[in-house]
Amino acid sequence: MQKNRLSWMIGGPQGSGINASAEVFAKACSRAGLRVFANIEYHSNIMGKHSFYRVRVDEDPIHSYRDKADILVALDHETLAGDGDHRRWPTHYGHIDDLSEGAGVIYDSAIDFDPSSSGRPDLKFFAVPFMDIIKAALEEIGKGDQARRYEVMKNTVGLGASLALCDYPIDLVADVILGQFKGKRSEVGNLNVRAARLAMEHVKANLTEEFPYKLQPHRKPEARLLAKGYEVHAIAKLKAGCHFQTYYPISPATDESVYLEKNQREFNLLVVQCEDEISSINMAVGAAHMGVRSATATSGPGFALMVEGIGFASITEAPGPVLVMYQRGGPSTGLPTRQEQGDLLFVLHPAQGDFPHVVIAPGDLNDAYQDTFSAFNWAERYQLPVIVLSDKKLAASYVTLDELELTYPEIDRGKTFTGAEWTPYSANGEGLVRMHGNGHDGNRAGDGHGDVKEYLRYALTEDGISPRSRPGVTGGRFWSTTDEHDPDGHITEGVEMRMAMMEKRMGKLALLLKAIPAEQRCKLWGPADADLTVVGWGSTKGTIQDAIAVLAEQGKTVNYLQVRLMKPFPVDDVTAALRTAKKLVLVEENYSGQLGSLIREQTGVKIDQRILKFDGRPFSEDELVRELSKVFAGGTAEPVVTHVR
Repeated sequence: MQKNRLSWMIGGPQGSGINASAEVFAKACSRAGLRVFANIEYHSNIMGKHSFYRVRVDEDPIHSYRDKADILVALDHETLAGDGDHRRWPTHYGHIDDLSEGAGVIYDSAIDFDPSSSGRPDLKFFAVPFMDIIKAALEEIGKGDQARRYEVMKNTVGLGASLALCDYPIDLVADVILGQFKGKRSEVGNLNVRAARLAMEHVKANLTEEFPYKLQPHRKPEARLLAKGYEVHAIAKLKAGCHFQTYYPISPATDESVYLEKNQREFNLLVVQCEDEISSINMAVGAAHMGVRSATATSGPGFALMVEGIGFASITEAPGPVLVMYQRGGPSTGLPTRQEQGDLLFVLHPAQGDFPHVVIAPGDLNDAYQDTFSAFNWAERYQLPVIVLSDKKLAASYVTLDELELTYPEIDRGKTFTGAEWTPYSANGEGLVRMHGNGHDGNRAGDGHGDVKEYLRYALTEDGISPRSRPGVTGGRFWSTTDEHDPDGHITEGVEMRMAMMEKRMGKLALLLKAIPAEQRCKLWGPADADLTVVGWGSTKGTIQDAIAVLAEQGKTVNYLQVRLMKPFPVDDVTAALRTAKKLVLVEENYSGQLGSLIREQTGVKIDQRILKFDGRPFSEDELVRELSKVFAGGTAEPVVTHVR
């Protein structure tokens, strides 16, 4: 008997409501004091193709999914047995082999499926008359002849039936369902609850033996959050005072902007859906120059169109924007709805020439909250674009959080022009800066002794940071051009000025690196003297931590170096951690081991052992446990492939 440790899965065609059922179940478990990690796999077409949603529930913190499910709710035949056409390259074999020993299977009795053909005599199959139950619920309110109109409620029937197996109180689920159907829609909510109850009663009446996987709420559940990554990125933008967001729809980044659109009036935010990504980045850069905290969000193909705009922001020393880049499978359109960490090297070098920008890659939702918030401070303090490198897994995972707090909550808007920042230069034009005009325009003032003072937007200051102005500030007018320029913004190709401006801009990275807290640069998790050190970045963090916990129970000491700041790269911190490691292994979700390449470039350390995954699916806990165990024992790491589906 296994209590409060359950993996639940629902599968069916896209558009059949599996999202709604899975998230209702996740919310009900989280509200009851249990911890949840849930993630969805779906095709990039709009409707019809097979998709499935996993909800893992546990007493302890969890950050990844497991290979095997304990309960499967099948809304169609394909979820059970696959697509049935193996003459072509198989795309889906069904989920029967993805179930643990003695698992339960809830399926629609209208499906033409013979459990004896599954090859799994250990499984417990329950054929449930989905449409009959929906009709029975409707008959109670005199609408029995309208059952086909409510066919989408099959997802709720499947959920209710599965609750009977794990003995979970349906009232907790009912509260969540009713909370989603308010006002005129309350009748639909009541119908869903009734259908779920009838399905639960049906399965209980047909249970002949006790099901081995149980789920029970805590008597005094703690208040916790349940959130998705795109919501956390969006909330961090609001918390940081972002007032302008641009975007062009692209999976999986769109969800963030849609979330912000729903909340824009309450938070004095303007969200603009642009005609393309080029407009998105340029509008965000323009807003930053206007003094507004601005942001945008995109994925790989959209980012490819933004590269010139990023260079524009950098050479004009715009105080932003902040760009959240949600990685997905590439290249080109690639895998629009699948996971990959394939864009690291791309975002490190998105525009031509040498230019300063920041790249930070959060590993979980708490990291995402802090890093997205901090990005606005860095953008304005150092006057450069900041890229927060997220991905599909981080964006779409539904995770229980104990809290969502900022370790560094201060807002820093950097140096701004107040009217006092007049820079004196000789009126005869000596030195690097040559005066233009007669010295009597809106940005210049004479001191009566032959010197002229003026506001220089790109002044060569001691620390390389010039006080920024914005249009409309008295005396703060400035020129801004994407060509190389002198301190007052006019185009120049002079050798000395070019070198001075390059050193000014690029010098910001060294300043920023010193200012960023150590734990936002990189962090070593686990015992310092571990026998194996795992090196990783981004959303592999949670899976690595889950796998290390399992290995620790087996007596294996493994630690984890999380690299978080990618540019400027924390060379000293990373080198120190790598040099003291007994054995190294790299874990990444891409083909070439991009972090490994960056580490070798920056530190000279080559990590030969590489556990890579590039099939469009994230690592499971079990996959990493197997591969890390192999490396721990002296074996050779190999690419990991998910069971084909």
